Amino acid sequence: MAGQIPQHFIDDLLAKVDIVDVIDKRVTLKKSGSNYSACCPFHNEKTPSFTVSQTKQFYHCFGCSANGNAIGFLMEYEGMHFVDAIESLADSVGLEVPRNAQAKQVRDDSKPLYTLMESIAAWYQSELRKSPEAIDYLKARGLSGETAKRFCIGYVPDGWDGLLTHFPGEEAAMIKTGMLIQGDGGKRPYQRFRKRIMFPIRDRRGRVIGFGGRVLDNQEPKYLNSPETPLFHKGSELYGLYEARKSAQDAAAAIVVEGYMDVVALAQHGIDNAVATLGTAANQQHSEALFRVVPNIIFCFDGDRAGRAAAWRALTATLPCLQDGHDAHFLFLPDGEDPDSVVKAGGAAGFRDLMSTRIPIIDYLYQHLASELDMTSIGGKATLAEKAKPLLASIPTGVYKQLALQRLEALIGLSLGSKPAAPQPAAPQRPASPSRAPSGKDSGLTPMSRAVLLCLQFPQVVSTVPADDFDINPQLPGADVLLKLIGYCDSDPQMSTARLLERFRDGRSHDYLIKLATKPYYPDGRDIDSEGAVSEFAHCISRLRERSRQRLADKVELSARTGLLGLRRR
Repeated sequence: MAGQIPQHFIDDLLAKVDIVDVIDKRVTLKKSGSNYSACCPFHNEKTPSFTVSQTKQFYHCFGCSANGNAIGFLMEYEGMHFVDAIESLADSVGLEVPRNAQAKQVRDDSKPLYTLMESIAAWYQSELRKSPEAIDYLKARGLSGETAKRFCIGYVPDGWDGLLTHFPGEEAAMIKTGMLIQGDGGKRPYQRFRKRIMFPIRDRRGRVIGFGGRVLDNQEPKYLNSPETPLFHKGSELYGLYEARKSAQDAAAAIVVEGYMDVVALAQHGIDNAVATLGTAANQQHSEALFRVVPNIIFCFDGDRAGRAAAWRALTATLPCLQDGHDAHFLFLPDGEDPDSVVKAGGAAGFRDLMSTRIPIIDYLYQHLASELDMTSIGGKATLAEKAKPLLASIPTGVYKQLALQRLEALIGLSLGSKPAAPQPAAPQRPASPSRAPSGKDSGLTPMSRAVLLCLQFPQVVSTVPADDFDINPQLPGADVLLKLIGYCDSDPQMSTARLLERFRDGRSHDYLIKLATKPYYPDGRDIDSEGAVSEFAHCISRLRERSRQRLADKVELSARTGLLGLRRR
């Protein structure tokens, strides 16, 4: 991911961005000693365990272990891709993301299109206020003005050239964004949407990328979406995800429904974590996008044949996303009902009661496969196992996959080789000596790991050790990472924890470095101060030099013995 953008730019960006400002715009932070704290935005808690270090430019939750820099926070909190997070941060501090000529041209071409789509959405909203017919329609559907405003719902009057009149000179751009259709034989372009309630579709960054339009009467098509454009790819977008993101995170779940009005009607009744596919079946891209925001997806479908067929497609698309920590459920509505009608009849309480009937994805998998089998027979059980195996194979390796296989074993009464996770014995706790403060040597970390930890948490310690003292054998386990860290710190006196970790984002050691960046130095849970860090780092480097010299001496001795043995054999 990082390879798409030069490392020097990422360094410069993280040096200019203040993570406290980035997070405080989204989560209210309070000063707590030298750091800032809040209730974690990634899991429900009453006592704040989420801390942000301005010095390290790094956040960490002691409750759920979420951590990272400003880029990682936007990816986790906003559900952004890496490049989107970089672009968002760059925009906030007035930097231009460097790109190759082709990528820069695409971005330059797209920027005015986003601006145009936002202006069109604003015009649709102004037209709604002028249309008693459209207002009456929304009121009849039970929507308040506040809900319409929240989703920026608008209205496009009847006619063929309203957009051309209100946006002169934008004809080519409006054709490119699908808002106009080019007339046959060189005739004047005309509006795609006419006399419809208009629902702006936003991307993960909140930019308008397309529209969905619903007729006010029973004409067909009832719903009309923007076509595929440079901005809009309906197979990878979800209506309402931008608006629902925070509520979905708070609820730790997103509800996937089928239509715009379902999303809006649920929001009207306080159920704010619903999203909708855009006229396509739920696919793996949808599930991946949602799992970047929440740990659980609830697919809500009609209980009829079409609804169950759609549910099965969603199931097969979601199985590859079920790594440990992710889950999915299916909610089937009574015949003839949709979320809009259910919530209108029974309110939020009625819909939540119905939610209690949702079925876990693995249960639905086996229910569906067994529905036409005789599960009292050997043949039926064997067929179930045969059908289930390729589906289970698509689940990522982990505890979730093992448990799904165990469920199948229970159904057929035969072991298929699953291995229950062995309980891990608790690590013995070694009490600190009361006669002295515990040192890093008691932390269970090797001198190499302690040196890496100090480099990460206090990059400036590198400048306190003479360069000649870093004569460490690169063959020592972990030396390659330590020497890289030392080189990065030595090249930039202003290096921070966040910037160091970013350089290892795509490397094998990233997860290990993250743990060390958040680990207390002392075994009793205390952090080390900067003065102690200088002393301990010098001690660790001294130990590593001794080990390097010893390894060299051992190698020379072994070489000499080998040579002597060879002479004797002659």
